[in-house]
Amino acid sequence: MPQFLPAPLHRALLPLLHMLRHRWRRWRKVPIAGVSVVITNLTGDVLLLKHSYGPAVWSLPGGGLARGEDPVAAARREVREELGVELARIEPIGTLEEVLSGSPHTAHIFAAVCDQRPKPDGREVIEARFFPSHSLPEPLGRTTRDRIAVWRARGVG
Repeated sequence: MPQFLPAPLHRALLPLLHMLRHRWRRWRKVPIAGVSVVITNLTGDVLLLKHSYGPAVWSLPGGGLARGEDPVAAARREVREELGVELARIEPIGTLEEVLSGSPHTAHIFAAVCDQRPKPDGREVIEARFFPSHSLPEPLGRTTRDRIAVWRARGVG
């Protein structure tokens, strides 16, 4: 969404746009792809965030993959847009084939280490915090659980 909108208006519109996108996907069932990044700090804590739209759950940074966009570039872009963080190194750790909003979805999952303090954009992301990997907060979204399981299976966490 355009950055020229004031943040409060942007935040107010996001739930409506999220609902419309969800319904569009359910109707069209067009294959989509996205990225999620499991980011840890130097002590191994996992970065989780809360969005200003959608279910009120803790989730991972990430988002949609534009047509023709490289998944690594999309992961870097999403983290930069949502949290103002530039990741020095990002590692692909797996993909999941799933259904989101009734559409086939390919989730590209990455792992990265961050030595910066994330700054939520105040538009899409309203809170971002690190949590010990052995004590993640509730509620966690289903997709977040699935992605963290891939991360743990790789022996990264």
